Amino acid sequence: MIKKAVGVVPHIIFIPVVLLWCYPFLWLVSSAFKTQREMLMGGANLIPQEFTLENIQRAWVQARFATYFLNSVFITCSVVIIIIVVSAMAGYALGRGNMPGRKWIVLALIITMFLPKGTTIIPVYELIHSLSLNNTYAAVILAEAGPANIMAILLFMGYFSNIPKELEESAVMDGAKFLTIFSKVMLPLTKPVIGTVTIFNFIGSWNAFLIPLVFTLAKPHLRTLGVGMYSFFGEFSADWAGFAAGALISVTPTIIIFLFFQKYFIEGLSGAVKG
Repeated sequence: MIKKAVGVVPHIIFIPVVLLWCYPFLWLVSSAFKTQREMLMGGANLIPQEFTLENIQRAWVQARFATYFLNSVFITCSVVIIIIVVSAMAGYALGRGNMPGRKWIVLALIITMFLPKGTTIIPVYELIHSLSLNNTYAAVILAEAGPANIMAILLFMGYFSNIPKELEESAVMDGAKFLTIFSKVMLPLTKPVIGTVTIFNFIGSWNAFLIPLVFTLAKPHLRTLGVGMYSFFGEFSADWAGFAAGALISVTPTIIIFLFFQKYFIEGLSGAVKG
């Protein structure tokens, strides 16, 4: 009985903490269905007194969130695919075999992790501009996916280094070439890491603001949801109810992606750490 009582104590402590932690999100969801007046004057109440879908409609149509949403889907999916392919190949090269200067390459990659993203925006902009890609989808995708994604590379490197070498040796004996071994033998084993990298980079790219803003200044219709959120702020006023609806539209896909890949998330991190 004493052990059971002791085991219940953490639940009693953490349940209120969880509810307090979730409250801002629940309030956001609730505010998306409130009138502007009720949102500003209704206090901390989570249940709308006057339920309305007008905020969702205004965000989706008038604030052009339908366009921004499709832009975000296309750009984010492209960025995630590029990052997974490039990071997996880099992680495989660094995690297997004895590449000359491997330790120095890993050290250089780790050092670049401490550089703020804003410090590289000028050289990235100059490169994109020299390729005549500015104000295009390609500009945003390459600027988001192009810089080295160190965390993804390290995760793949750690996971690949933990895979038994006998698998590669068996594939070589069967006559498989390098690309075949990588794509059909090794890469399918990294589903946990792929799930983890997908979650991290989907959220980062989906919520990106600086790069989509900089590379779509002349063509606002190419902007993503992260930039589109500012549609609700005018010079002298702000549409807070519409902002809540837009935030709900924006955050929903990230929750869905996390729920879909969550079974791989912890496994991917633990496997990479062991490696």
